[in-house]
Amino acid sequence: MTHEPQRRSGRPRSLWRWVAVRMSLLAVGVVLLIALLMWLRFALAAYAIERRIPPETLAKIAQLSKAPEENDQALWGYLREYYKVQDLVPGLLGTDWLIFYGLVLASIPLIIALGFVASRPLSRQFSIVAATARRVTGGDFSARAELVPGAPLELNRLAEDFNAMCEKLSRYEREVLESSAILAHELRTPLNAAMGRVQGILDGVFAPEATQLTLIYRQLAQLNRLISDLHFLSMARAGELHLVQEPFDVAELMAERLTWSSLALEEAGMSATLDAAPAVMWRGDRDRIGQVVSILIENALRYAAAGKELMLRLRADEDALTIDVRDRGPGIAPDDLPRVFDRFWRAEHSRGRHSGGSGLGLAIANVIVEAHGGTMAIHNREGGGLTVSMTLPPANQSE
Repeated sequence: MTHEPQRRSGRPRSLWRWVAVRMSLLAVGVVLLIALLMWLRFALAAYAIERRIPPETLAKIAQLSKAPEENDQALWGYLREYYKVQDLVPGLLGTDWLIFYGLVLASIPLIIALGFVASRPLSRQFSIVAATARRVTGGDFSARAELVPGAPLELNRLAEDFNAMCEKLSRYEREVLESSAILAHELRTPLNAAMGRVQGILDGVFAPEATQLTLIYRQLAQLNRLISDLHFLSMARAGELHLVQEPFDVAELMAERLTWSSLALEEAGMSATLDAAPAVMWRGDRDRIGQVVSILIENALRYAAAGKELMLRLRADEDALTIDVRDRGPGIAPDDLPRVFDRFWRAEHSRGRHSGGSGLGLAIANVIVEAHGGTMAIHNREGGGLTVSMTLPPANQSE
């Protein structure tokens, strides 16, 4: 989700400013309204009186008003003749004061009504978030808080963040529900195979020779690797993934990992190329970034060997450092692309199990990249195949 509505509307971002602006405008508006009504009262009263005064007398009063202190007796005479005496007597119960009191009393329900109208978006957004939170507390992780137009942008941001949290909770719940059965199967399969082989040796079905022990060892090694991968993901999710920050040549690292996989690539009949400028220095955990590169190469070997093509590309500029791993395999269905980084997800379950994949590789790669402040993306290529991209902060921010 984007969280930049404040730049589009120009409304105050913070909640206290939103409340302060609205309440201040309400108070100033009511004061100006009372002042305007009082001005109208005086203007209408003066107009009504002036209509009863002959024009020559008005001219005489205007002439005398130019020097009121010198002509006070004459002016008082005209005032007594045309104005009500009670309006000229000082006090807090005159006609003007009574009108003012009436306007103030009349403005109170107006202030209350406008206050309710002005605060409604604020109250409604709070109520929606609170109601949605109760649904989430009850286990409904599909609940989302509606954004109320006119509500403070800070509160809209809260609702957006809450929705993002619900989305993650929903994804985690789905992941847990789906992975629990898969995890049980993944752990049970090598364990049952190893136990069956040991039982066969104990029953005399198999001879206790190196070949049988090697098979048992491989099953236990697969089990150990799965447990290690799960522990790694748990540590990463808990924020306990410790990275060794050191400068290293990314192009050299990619060439090294490609060399490590050269035998497997040769056996699969895949041609591999590396497109990278030399001496691209970056600061991070070399081994972990290398682990990601190896995971992507292994994924291509496991699922895209039929395409016979693998290309690693490195691009570095002032905005980002990007590593692409491209193949010409069968690709992934568009509906499945958002799930590729979920634990235990595999495009082809049976082939993944047969080839030893646990469905944790891309999930591990994703958390490593995120721990470095980067992101991962995957999309199908035109003409077939996949591109998996690892985007990291630029080198000048990592040194």
